[in-house]
Amino acid sequence: MPAQPTPSVLSFEEARAVVEKHASQIVATHHESCSLLAASGRILAEPILADRDFPPFPRATRDGYAVRASDLKNLPANLRVIGEIKAGPVEPIPSLNSGEAFSIMTGAPVPPGADAVVMVEYTSVRGDSVEITRTVSARENIVPQGAEAKRGSVLLERGTRLNETAIALAGSVGKAKVEVFSRPRVAVLTTGDEIVEVDCQPGPAQIRNSNRYSLAVQIERVGGIPELLPIAPDEPKRLHELIEQGLHSDLLIMTGGVSMGRYDLVEQVLTDLQAEFFFTGAKIQPGRPVVFGCLRPCGAEPCGAGTPAREKPAPCKYFFGLPGNPISTMVTFELFAKPMVEALSGMRPQPLVFLHAKLKSDIRVKTGLKRFLPAIFSGKYEDSHVELVPWQGSGDLAAQAGANCYVVVPPDRERISAGEWVPVMLRWTTPM
Repeated sequence: MPAQPTPSVLSFEEARAVVEKHASQIVATHHESCSLLAASGRILAEPILADRDFPPFPRATRDGYAVRASDLKNLPANLRVIGEIKAGPVEPIPSLNSGEAFSIMTGAPVPPGADAVVMVEYTSVRGDSVEITRTVSARENIVPQGAEAKRGSVLLERGTRLNETAIALAGSVGKAKVEVFSRPRVAVLTTGDEIVEVDCQPGPAQIRNSNRYSLAVQIERVGGIPELLPIAPDEPKRLHELIEQGLHSDLLIMTGGVSMGRYDLVEQVLTDLQAEFFFTGAKIQPGRPVVFGCLRPCGAEPCGAGTPAREKPAPCKYFFGLPGNPISTMVTFELFAKPMVEALSGMRPQPLVFLHAKLKSDIRVKTGLKRFLPAIFSGKYEDSHVELVPWQGSGDLAAQAGANCYVVVPPDRERISAGEWVPVMLRWTTPM
């Protein structure tokens, strides 16, 4: 058998940068037409353009009276009310002359000749006139025509994930259907003789295949289609067959078998397949033995070599080897695999952003690794805080179930005191 790949254990920042570099080189090409509601959460494969000016007319932002600001130099001012304008008028609106006012509703078009709207709170009706007790500036309480967007301007970029705001914006320009990128197929391969299916009764030293399902949920949340492969035993021939099967998908994610044990065979089988390894570990906890690489056709340039991928796509089939402990699997997916699934979905690359919250209780850890520790982010209104969940290591699913975030501890910090602000990575978040 060929030798194992030379270990390449990177810092978290270095490993993340490697993933982001390769994610930025992916060019999604397959797309499909989708109804607007069915497009929720999908990635736009076309820009959405304004089909007219937004707003298409000068729009009142307050209930009150449309006036000429110059008529209010001397207060109180009495203006003749010549009509009422509500949102969506059918008939043409006449021009406003000096000394006149229109009663107007929020969202209604401002009549020609008017240059301001006085809020109703500063007015009182006097028969067919209105008395106004406050001056206004020109353009006050009016959104000018085209202030939000000009006709033909880009409202949503290609590569945008369609959330509720983006769906509403597409609907506002008449897009009953949109072009979205096809969802990538992501193969999930769990390895290890100790793994049994969830509906089996495990033996004394066996565990059920929970990683298959956590990964499937994470893949679906970020836009992929999970393809669940059979459990791979600790036997090279069958593992080789299943890895080759998984490589027919757009991305292969394996869990387990990537540590340094005698029966951790994933890296060895990948080496037999002439895999290229970008890193074989990251200095994090949990998840240190994470693996990232690709397989490419015979004679192809190494991934990322030569001209940029947008000019000449790299002929890579990417894979991840994630640690088998359940929390390690979840964390390393979020940190490393997620950007690749998003890129294959057609999404523009997104930076990893941490929030900050006050720490409720002291933290003591060993230095040397960047740690992502399960925690609970809580509080009320502006008073937020975070506290670690007691856990027994990266196999403690019960502790993870009670957490909604991870506290991020830098590798050079041994102690963080209660009351300090700490970085927090929320679970189940999707940058838009």
